[in-house]
Amino acid sequence: MAHRILIVDDEGHIREVIRVALRKAGMDVIEARDGKEALARFAADRPDLIVLDIGMPEFDGLDVCREVRKSSDVPILFLSARDEEIDRILGLEIGGDDYVTKPFSPRELVARVNVILRRLGPRNGEIKAGPTALAQGNLLIDPEQHLASFAGTPLKLTAIEFGILRAFLTRPTSVFNREQLMRAAYQLNIQVSDRTIDSHIRNIRAKLAALNCENVIETIHGVGFKLGRCEKEA
Repeated sequence: MAHRILIVDDEGHIREVIRVALRKAGMDVIEARDGKEALARFAADRPDLIVLDIGMPEFDGLDVCREVRKSSDVPILFLSARDEEIDRILGLEIGGDDYVTKPFSPRELVARVNVILRRLGPRNGEIKAGPTALAQGNLLIDPEQHLASFAGTPLKLTAIEFGILRAFLTRPTSVFNREQLMRAAYQLNIQVSDRTIDSHIRNIRAKLAALNCENVIETIHGVGFKLGRCEKEA
């Protein structure tokens, strides 16, 4: 089954360029012209990924992302006409998975979409760990397949959250400072604030707490963070 992609941009020619490129790559495409239409299409069509323009009038891409993140971890690839650090940092901090600046290469955009989609794993939700899998307690991730689960339940993680957990599981006894986590988790060539890393840590903890795990990441005061027991509470 082809992946369904929602394109959100107020410029028709931008939507056309993306639509043609994604369909050529074998994907189904739905479109929205503004933020409010985007939320309606998201609720009705449940896309596998959203390509989301930031600079739309009234209800912009950041507003859409905030609303979507209240109920879903669907991957979001941001677009922006401005290569401004504040856009990139804020977009990633509130739950974006990647960021492309206009003008962009359609081939690069498709490549980034494919990378994000590979992190979704099998569409039937079945988790089968391969030889590259990393585990601690009840937590398991497979970097090669981009799968993550806790006690057999698939985890819906953003790309950055996945990168943070992969770093911890690769060195399960190590303490990471924020700069090390930035380098491990962000594949974009940008610097982000300590507050951004802390927000991702909070999100990871919240997702594991929903599965009765309160010990996924420990805070080492004055130093950074380390992997916890990753076990269900008794």
